[in-house]
Amino acid sequence: MRKAIFVWTTIISIGLLYSCNNSTHKKESTNRSAKEIQQREDGTISLNLEKADCYSDMVNPSVNTAEWSVVVSKAGRYNVWLSSATKDTTDLRYKNNVLVSVQDTRIEGHPNCDKIVLDSKDVVYPYFRCDSFIGSMYIQDTGVFNVQVISEKILPKDYEETEMSGAAISKLLSVSFTPEKRN
Repeated sequence: MRKAIFVWTTIISIGLLYSCNNSTHKKESTNRSAKEIQQREDGTISLNLEKADCYSDMVNPSVNTAEWSVVVSKAGRYNVWLSSATKDTTDLRYKNNVLVSVQDTRIEGHPNCDKIVLDSKDVVYPYFRCDSFIGSMYIQDTGVFNVQVISEKILPKDYEETEMSGAAISKLLSVSFTPEKRN
């Protein structure tokens, strides 16, 4: 009789442990996939700073970081563009290069005003949206990747802007990966 009770207790315990573990795994998977950014059908990957996990250090803003989890479904070469909100369309006032990395692939560049977008819904007056070409990057695999951007223009949402700070002039809005077109 004791042996039968022991066997049934063991079976029930294993079943409960498995079901608890399984439901926790599903919950983590669901939470993770809710934060993942999906690549668009045309191959574009758009990463808005509002949807990023951010780290900001206003004492040393050169290490400010934004990170996204991105599902890449199409491998290939991508042009990397930064969008900034700026009051001065002649000088974005980035002190340092911006570093963009996907897994082990990294590029860095100094944002310049390559395209000025008037009437953008991403900004309100007195700001304009300015797009900067950083370079191109080859993403050789598909899957879920962490995309990381390091820049002093990644500012906390509650940051108090002053006219004396360069942050009042410009701030990073988003990063876009657009597939290179072959001729």
